[in-house]
Amino acid sequence: MLIDKRPSQAKYIIPDFLAHADPLVERFERWAREHLAEGFSLEAATKALSVTPRTLQRRTEAVLGKSPLAFVQDLRVRRAEHLIALGHDLDHIAAEVGYADPATLRHLLRRRLGRGVRELREEV
Repeated sequence: MLIDKRPSQAKYIIPDFLAHADPLVERFERWAREHLAEGFSLEAATKALSVTPRTLQRRTEAVLGKSPLAFVQDLRVRRAEHLIALGHDLDHIAAEVGYADPATLRHLLRRRLGRGVRELREEV
């Protein structure tokens, strides 16, 4: 019997489908992925998308059930999980997902996933 140790992709399917169901949210997701290494600015996002902050807030809440910041944090957590699995250094990972301080990323991972970097590395 084979046991597949790769993490399930099921948790990404529904949010991804929902994001692509709305053109504005899809554009926001694309913009967020392209600017993941930068600090998140709602103002910069809305300027790039030519919408008001309130419009983006309402649409992400309606489609994804979360704020634009929470959505970006989810993207950051997913990217960080992937880079941790590849064995990258935490300082490099933090910079790549938009955090100047690795401690902030550690705290976010612990809060969102209930596991720290060490546990995530052991799962691989």
